[in-house]
Amino acid sequence: MAFSPDLTVAPDLSETVPPVAVAKPGFLGRILGRRETKTVVRRALDDDMLEQIEELLITSDMGVDTAMRVTANMAEGRFGKSFSTAELKALMSDEVTRIMEPVAKPMPLFPKRPQVVLVVGVNGSGKTTTIGKLASQFRAAGKSVVIAAGDTFRAAAVEQLQVWGDRAGVPVMAAPEGSDPASLAFDAMERAEADGADLLMIDTAGRLQNRQDLMEELAKIVRVIRKKDETAPHNTLLVLDATTGQNALSQVEIFQKVSDVSGLVMTKLDGTAKGGVLVALADKFGLPIHAIGVGEQIDDLAPFDPKDFAMALTGAEG
Repeated sequence: MAFSPDLTVAPDLSETVPPVAVAKPGFLGRILGRRETKTVVRRALDDDMLEQIEELLITSDMGVDTAMRVTANMAEGRFGKSFSTAELKALMSDEVTRIMEPVAKPMPLFPKRPQVVLVVGVNGSGKTTTIGKLASQFRAAGKSVVIAAGDTFRAAAVEQLQVWGDRAGVPVMAAPEGSDPASLAFDAMERAEADGADLLMIDTAGRLQNRQDLMEELAKIVRVIRKKDETAPHNTLLVLDATTGQNALSQVEIFQKVSDVSGLVMTKLDGTAKGGVLVALADKFGLPIHAIGVGEQIDDLAPFDPKDFAMALTGAEG
């Protein structure tokens, strides 16, 4: 797994605490020292230590409530006992894994053809690249895919989606700039049906400046595609940018009101120390996390593995 956050924003307390052997700093390496040594120092899991761990979790954008829950669970039955850095990292990793395991689910596939996947998210979140990567994965799995470039108000978005469609070997339906996205979605459903496609992926606009317009536009798309299939959309994926940190929580709240979000994809986890927001999202909303983006290449979209994620986030070793 390529995700490896660099938590350089955390306070460096290595001057006041003896060093321990650490391969990668992670959270606790910042507390207990980073210099390589064969000496293993153990520290009591006391109020001071728990407060420092909590602060570092908050720094990673885990949020106050989730950070407090993780540290409280770490302390349960262990308060006052001494632990090495590696042991504390393992404890933290286990607690993060426990929160993340219930939401680690691949996007469900249904026998319904075409399965309509509505993709929502703010502009710049990585929606377009995520659609291209998912389309490539589905095609590699033997599925036929059609993409609809539903963000008709941004020519650049349509062009980018066409580039990704070419890379994935998947047809992209587009309409003239400023066209009605709902009409395009309807035409795309007709084409997907005619072609016998397994999946239809519909890109959408992500303008939050006027939420009412966005809400009405998405609602119209849903109404129109339900004229063809009353069960559609079968999935509504919300794409979130990990570098936005706590703003991701407010985006989930907005898009849950605007559309019936069924699952999340988190992008740009390769370039941020703010990966803790994914733990906060799981803790607060419990929405399935289908995949994570860990790079710009077409195959840089990985299934979400809670244990790998927790170990990368905390610097724990397997």
